[in-house]
Amino acid sequence: MASIKLKGISKSFRDSPIIRNVDLTIEDGQCTVLVGPSGCGKSTILRLICGLEDVDSGNIYIGDRLVNDVPPASRGIAMVFQSYALYPHMTVFENMSFSLQVRKLKKDEIRRRVEEAAKILKIDHLLQRKPKELSGGQRQRVAIGRAIVRNPYAFLFDEPLSNLDYSLRCQMRYELAKLKAQLKTTMVYVTHDQSEAMTLADKIVVMRDGVVEQEGSPLEIFNFPVNTFVAQFIGSSKMNIFPVTFEDCKNNLSIFRLETGEIVSISKELDLNKGAKYLFGIRPEDLDVVAEDTRCLGNYLDGEIVLAENLGGEGFVYACLKNGYQIMSKSKKTVLEQIGEKARLAFGCDRCYLFDEQGKTICGIDSQSTKTR
Repeated sequence: MASIKLKGISKSFRDSPIIRNVDLTIEDGQCTVLVGPSGCGKSTILRLICGLEDVDSGNIYIGDRLVNDVPPASRGIAMVFQSYALYPHMTVFENMSFSLQVRKLKKDEIRRRVEEAAKILKIDHLLQRKPKELSGGQRQRVAIGRAIVRNPYAFLFDEPLSNLDYSLRCQMRYELAKLKAQLKTTMVYVTHDQSEAMTLADKIVVMRDGVVEQEGSPLEIFNFPVNTFVAQFIGSSKMNIFPVTFEDCKNNLSIFRLETGEIVSISKELDLNKGAKYLFGIRPEDLDVVAEDTRCLGNYLDGEIVLAENLGGEGFVYACLKNGYQIMSKSKKTVLEQIGEKARLAFGCDRCYLFDEQGKTICGIDSQSTKTR
């Protein structure tokens, strides 16, 4: 195992900056998950770490060794690609053992490593099959096994589950979580899937336009995002955000007014400027849809149902507020609301977020410190 350090890394393609002066440390044995929209530079960082791309500026360290000029094969890194990249004419055993044969290890050692990895991944009964005879999940296990047998300093995963169907992706996510606990090896994992990030990560790194917006533990980033971009990117459903004006502080509450005249409050007395504009946030899972005439002990907003979705174990309700803003509620039960109904969306004063007009976080659910750019 080894740590990985990026210091002032930059990379451009055809004069288009992809990575912009990134500093990042992945601790020894840590699983770091890179997330962000397409084109933000996640996969490029993996390719720079493993040596498939050269940095324009900055340094990359694996352990204490500077590896900028070290060829990929000598960096001690194993990469698992989205496309599996298996040799179609080789058996599973041959695919998994190929890199060991190139290194001229003894046959007994090669067989031992392959069989041990195959047993961990539960593909030991598939060793004589070829890739065309395997399912997508089995091919991905072979690709992971090919990485395991090398005993690398670190694993790099580039969206390894994105080609699988939902059910198989969930199963493989569970298997990867077990594998992570078993191997205790440094991992850098790229994904768009929120569940993968929250399940697998010791640390999440949120990227946008080639820079790191925020890094921290999954719960730290979820509860205290540093800005509206992170707040709306992290979470299985996008955070509701709308403009408010600060009114006053009273009885340990900070009170705000919407454009509709409705009042909402946060259960903290914040030092803010009266009459100043802010952005107010509430996660969909913290909103309860109740009858329009229900009396609520906390905050509530009145609106009209514009869409109701039932997805089996959960439901979504979309409501339009008086000023035209749309707000979404997520429930872990069947949704009974109908389009056109009037409804009240209730939420606790302690479940609110506040951002300034530029989108920087003023108040989150958790006050733990965060690392920002």
